[in-house]
Amino acid sequence: MSSSSTRLPAVFISHGSPMLTLEPDRPAHQFLRTAAALWPKPKAILAVSAHWETAQPAVGAVAQPETIHDFYGFPPALYRMHYNAPGTPQLAARIRDLLAEAGYAAALDAQRGLDHGAWSPLTLIYPDAEIPVLQLSIQSQRDPAHHLALGRALSALRDDGVLIMATGSMTHNLRLLDRSDSQPPAEWASAFAEWMAQKLAQRDDAALLDYRRQAPFAAQNHPTDEHLLPLYVALGAATPGQPAERIHASFAHGSLAMDSYSFA
Repeated sequence: MSSSSTRLPAVFISHGSPMLTLEPDRPAHQFLRTAAALWPKPKAILAVSAHWETAQPAVGAVAQPETIHDFYGFPPALYRMHYNAPGTPQLAARIRDLLAEAGYAAALDAQRGLDHGAWSPLTLIYPDAEIPVLQLSIQSQRDPAHHLALGRALSALRDDGVLIMATGSMTHNLRLLDRSDSQPPAEWASAFAEWMAQKLAQRDDAALLDYRRQAPFAAQNHPTDEHLLPLYVALGAATPGQPAERIHASFAHGSLAMDSYSFA
């Protein structure tokens, strides 16, 4: 067991479009390029991506995960990108056991690789791809409280050199994006992101769990909430009562909030 002084945070990364990897002028790209300096180098990374949805929790247990290009209509350069980090089936089994102890029947998946919710930010944060990476699925038919409990069950991993990296989007309404990227941030998106920032700083977990009713423009920002559910895994893995730190805030395409958070 590592000492508490080297405990890794849990983080939430708004990963945005996979194009972010090819857009060095974007503030979020620049942030991710320097994000690794914000915490100690992990021994392994558990990515909790909005893009892996299963009925019950599943853990990737692949020795060499493939790079999944789970998107359409993008430039060929994106499809040529590969993130060749090793997996860690041994850690996958431990995560399954931790979830079982908390009452979750989690499965090991020996086939699934890394989707773009995991590899696109990691390409920028850890471009050398030498740190083992595995994924945990979300359950999009379940509520934030379910995902908070998943994170709570896995919080001990932070003491053993595992970076819990939840990856989704602070706002995610693709129908309302400004494709020209020429407009200032939409007021409805800014209001939601600022409400979340305030509640995360206050660690008002009750309000955060009830965001659908309490946050301004919640349904407009998240017509479905799979891109916010990973945040609750990071929140659950956090030290109770400790304020979250907003480590990045910017917008893309007028309404895509790229906020990222670190949880002590």
